[in-house]
Amino acid sequence: MSNDEAPARLRDTAVSRAGGRSPVPPGWGENPTAWPKRIRLAVLAFVGLCVASYLTLYQLGFFAHVWDPFFQSGKVLNLLGQFPDAALGVGAYLAEIVLSLIGGEDRWRSTPWTVLALGVVISCGAVVSVLLVVVQAVVVGAWCTLCLTSALVSFLVFAWGAKEPLAALGHLERVRRSGGSVWRGLWGREDGSVAGSTGRSG
Repeated sequence: MSNDEAPARLRDTAVSRAGGRSPVPPGWGENPTAWPKRIRLAVLAFVGLCVASYLTLYQLGFFAHVWDPFFQSGKVLNLLGQFPDAALGVGAYLAEIVLSLIGGEDRWRSTPWTVLALGVVISCGAVVSVLLVVVQAVVVGAWCTLCLTSALVSFLVFAWGAKEPLAALGHLERVRRSGGSVWRGLWGREDGSVAGSTGRSG
């Protein structure tokens, strides 16, 4: 097989798996919901999950001290008293992992709700991370290495995952323009290719 034939065969295989339709959104040069991209995001979210879980265990009293090679993390981690705010990060990272693994390679079209739900979670994570950094700098006047690590992970997850909801929103806009139901399109029951058509039965 020549070097030119290999990409073509891969594209043909992807189209075949997507029921004869390309998994790449119209107008896009790549598929933002391809498995390699989603696995990378899930692995990164798992790293964040480990960090957040460790911080949560500290806040719940399982550890007397938290590891930090540079700063005095306790001042930041004990800001809210007995409330284990790091547990919110655990929930967010778990949601990112689960949502990353739902649906096929064309899920921007087949299950847009998963992609949009992921978009909401990663956007909230990025916003909270910005607030966390601001609070450490302005309110507390102290830093926490693992908290900054978690914030960095959230920023990277957002950067790597932001294209997925954009593809889903573009699909829903095509459904709307075609005269289909955006609500049905959200659940993968309108493909938006023909006016008034339903992409799937039922």
